[in-house]
Amino acid sequence: MNRTILLTAIFFGVLSVVFGAFGAHGLKNMISESSLDSYQTGVTYQMYHALVLLWLGSTALFTVAQKRWIFYCFTFGVLFFSFSIYLLATNDLTSVNFKTIAFITPLGGGLLISGWLLIGHRVLKYVS
Repeated sequence: MNRTILLTAIFFGVLSVVFGAFGAHGLKNMISESSLDSYQTGVTYQMYHALVLLWLGSTALFTVAQKRWIFYCFTFGVLFFSFSIYLLATNDLTSVNFKTIAFITPLGGGLLISGWLLIGHRVLKYVS
């Protein structure tokens, strides 16, 4: 499980750098400032959670089952939250209307919050 968590963290980290550079350089003159800000929010959240996944895969604070739940919350949270923001922010550049998937963004945010709450629960219950 730790290997999967760490590889996912590395994948998310690499993608956030690539997407961040693309947003700063490739999209700068193609989408509105507001859309660019939204896009950057997706990049930022993705990187934060990549770093947390690196920590999760390296710590002995959690059981395998606890890590699995946190991993799923963060992985699907990033996919739903950040990736839906990327699509929504670049909606005007494609012929596909991504606004129909806007409901996925708060679902992803809820999963990210759930992952943090699972970490918090473990810390409150077992760490003195």
